[in-house]
Amino acid sequence: MIEKHQLQNNFNSLSQKNLETRVKDLTAEKKQLQRDFDILNKKGTVFLFMSTELSWSDSRQYCRDRGADLVIINTEEKQRFISSLVSERVWIGLSDREQEGNMKWVDNSTLKQGFWLKGEPNNSGGNEDCIELNYYREKMELSPLNNWNDLLCSEKKRGICEK
Repeated sequence: MIEKHQLQNNFNSLSQKNLETRVKDLTAEKKQLQRDFDILNKKGTVFLFMSTELSWSDSRQYCRDRGADLVIINTEEKQRFISSLVSERVWIGLSDREQEGNMKWVDNSTLKQGFWLKGEPNNSGGNEDCIELNYYREKMELSPLNNWNDLLCSEKKRGICEK
């Protein structure tokens, strides 16, 4: 019985030490991530990749709740960069929800240069008003400069926020 009691005390002591070590490690990792975030934030643009699939409007609200908005892609360089980061179809901050055919970014600026898939935007079914960026697939006809598609805004997918 005494031996069992000693084993239980040893187990409790080891478990407590393991937990304390884990908490210490996680705290240090959190501090490092915060430092990295602060450095990136000082350099300018920060991109947040959503872990949840939401409609376009809900994705935009998700971004806005974090002091950001859906990403605006207004240069070829930025298009190539964002395309290199994604491995699935994602929402970007472009739509023609207000007026069909009049594409506007979330900051209300008009689209000057698009990176559309062949045949897009096509407003299939008469109600595709929100824009997704497809990921680059080497063996398909997608390229980093031709991978946008108009889609139903209610579709659920991850989005990219820009701060």
